[in-house]
Amino acid sequence: MRFQPRFLAFAREYDFYPRACNPGAGWEKGKVEKSVAYLRSNFWPLRSFTDLADANRQVRQWLEELANVRIHRETRQRPCDRFRPDTLRPLPALAPDYRDTAEVLVYKDLRWHFDANRYYAPPRWIGQHLMAKADSSSVTLYDRQGVEIVRYLRCWRRGQTLGGERFQKELLAQRPAARCSAAQQRLRALLQGVCPQETLEAYLRGLGNSDRALFRQVQELLALFRAYRPEQVAAALQKALAARAFGADYVAHLLHQIASPREPQPPLQLRDPELNQLTTDPLSLLDYDAFILQGRKESTHDPGRETDATSPDHHGPETGDDDPGSGPPKS
Repeated sequence: MRFQPRFLAFAREYDFYPRACNPGAGWEKGKVEKSVAYLRSNFWPLRSFTDLADANRQVRQWLEELANVRIHRETRQRPCDRFRPDTLRPLPALAPDYRDTAEVLVYKDLRWHFDANRYYAPPRWIGQHLMAKADSSSVTLYDRQGVEIVRYLRCWRRGQTLGGERFQKELLAQRPAARCSAAQQRLRALLQGVCPQETLEAYLRGLGNSDRALFRQVQELLALFRAYRPEQVAAALQKALAARAFGADYVAHLLHQIASPREPQPPLQLRDPELNQLTTDPLSLLDYDAFILQGRKESTHDPGRETDATSPDHHGPETGDDDPGSGPPKS
């Protein structure tokens, strides 16, 4: 049998000699097991705890008020009387580091595993092997030089994920979506004072709901400021929003129309002066549009409809066995 080297170092620093028992042989350390049984049957039943600190507080109170003031069955003395603080020796001035230690890997999702739980690390440590150390109250992550990176309260439950919100902003700042957000901020700054923020927000929301890449669309909108003034871009955005035309190419087309407008053409003059005086009622094409749309809907609802067979043409000559008018003429 061999002792763990870290445990032997701990025993040497605190000046005690460990004695090993055979596995599963509780009778070889009867006094220790009897104390555990007394604690289990007299302290644990019908108690609840919020955390480890609460459990330690309750057990100290139980020791002071009950366990250490009773008459021990074997010694016939109270444990508080047999315990003599004057015989204790002082602890080492500098306590060695005997915390639970494990090498951990920071994965791409910023998480590293320790003691059946998952903890988060800053994004800059992704893919690196670091050192985690834990005591009864905390779990600390160190780099290879021993510099502390992050510290968490010790969690004694299993399957927990802790600390994700601590590095959320730092992680978002390194993602393409965050750079897109920075580009949107630049677009807002260029249009400040010439375009209502509600109009810009509505257009960006429409871009985001379309099938186009929002980041690229915002970059193309920013490129328009090299050739057009902010007032022109703002006017084009308002027209595009009114037409629900979401896309930088639509805005560029509107800007081209704004920058090079067509000259108004004079009305057509006919040779007959009386014809030039005629006035006509303005026509609306809504009825025609509704008729066309209705036809499209009907064809959509009944795509498998087949046309009827063409009936025979009775206006031309017919030949057939069933036709009474066919055949040689009667005499």
